[in-house]
Amino acid sequence: MIIFKDNKFLNVNLFFWFFFLLSSLAFVLWPEIDIYFTSLFYNGEKFPLNNTLFDNIFYYSVKPLILTLSLLSLALFLYNFFRKKNILNINTTVILYIFLFLSVAPGLIVNATLKEHLGRARPAQTTYFGGDKEFTPAFILSDQKGYSFSSGHSAAAFSLIGFALLARKRRKIWLTLSLSYGILVSLARISVGGHFLSDTVTSFFIVYISTYFFYGLVVDNKKRTRD
Repeated sequence: MIIFKDNKFLNVNLFFWFFFLLSSLAFVLWPEIDIYFTSLFYNGEKFPLNNTLFDNIFYYSVKPLILTLSLLSLALFLYNFFRKKNILNINTTVILYIFLFLSVAPGLIVNATLKEHLGRARPAQTTYFGGDKEFTPAFILSDQKGYSFSSGHSAAAFSLIGFALLARKRRKIWLTLSLSYGILVSLARISVGGHFLSDTVTSFFIVYISTYFFYGLVVDNKKRTRD
């Protein structure tokens, strides 16, 4: 895979790298952005959207959706492999790509590294929103023993981008739907005090960059090799 090509770095447009850096600096330098955005969903006593239909749909739908798509992909791969078919072009390369973008971004980077080690308290746990823990900005190591940064649910929801990239037809539509779902899941988590805005934005960029990197490394590179 070519590192720099067509205004891209690691197969990701340079403006995405720029906005990731810009947003990260903004959340660190002006942490009140997080507090203000969360306060829009807090009435002074509680988060009214907690345990509503909106909350439950987007909280509980993420894991089943990702699991279903993963198992369907695996089933199609096995069928194609043993029956010598090529349904939806699900082959070894595609399965490797799916494994990588699901395990590295949402799994290794977000859940196993950031959430487990940064210790940021969730909004509802902080003194700003009825809790007893201290607020800490994004990216800053905390001793609050929380799991707010970054958002695992947002990361998993945005990972649908990886499946959308595999579409041969109407890819822009599938990408739009994937992004829309990720945004709605993120808003649902913010609206109940589960995550700050920076938690969800960071997860989006981590997943987006990782997914496009692996797509270029595995799928596009395989295509160029065949050509």
